[in-house]
Amino acid sequence: MRSFKRIALLCGVGVLLSPAAWAENWQVAKDEEGIKISLSEVAGSKYKAYQGVTVIKAPLAKVQALQEDAVGACAWIHECKSQKLLKHEGDQSWTYTQFNTPWPVTPRDSILRVTTVKGADGSLVRNLKEEPTYLPEEKGFVRVAKVEGFWKLVPKGDSTEVTYQVHTEPGGSVPAMVANKFVVDAPFNTLKGLRERAEKN
Repeated sequence: MRSFKRIALLCGVGVLLSPAAWAENWQVAKDEEGIKISLSEVAGSKYKAYQGVTVIKAPLAKVQALQEDAVGACAWIHECKSQKLLKHEGDQSWTYTQFNTPWPVTPRDSILRVTTVKGADGSLVRNLKEEPTYLPEEKGFVRVAKVEGFWKLVPKGDSTEVTYQVHTEPGGSVPAMVANKFVVDAPFNTLKGLRERAEKN
């Protein structure tokens, strides 16, 4: 019985650690304007995971509020065309987002389940998981097949350290050049946009 409990405990820990488990060998791809972007190969995928880190001179509550405003957040999310909240239940919410894509790539849409976990140290983790079948597919869009990642907000005095880490399987076909540009531009521009809004008085 004890061994069964131990296995169950290990499985539980594995679930908590899973967002980072698929990417380990991070290589810095861009370090500018106080934003550091790193990339990692992901086993079995031709698309790299990305991780962006920056410090925002604003309290965690303000950064959190900007993130939880599903419609307003589209203004600072990279290539976001429109976004809306589908459902909110306890510590979970579901958002629907449509993205602009460069020609000749068909525009993408995505349904994310966001699960918020509060840490004892005042930190906040917002786990992101794609749920592609939550709604029927929209005409003119390719549904993103898979998203795994998280936002982590850590209070640092009057500031907030923000980590944004994601691996995406965009669905359909995406030229390598477009994909390689996206994994750097998406976290950089998203963090930059979030920081600009959070630091406004």
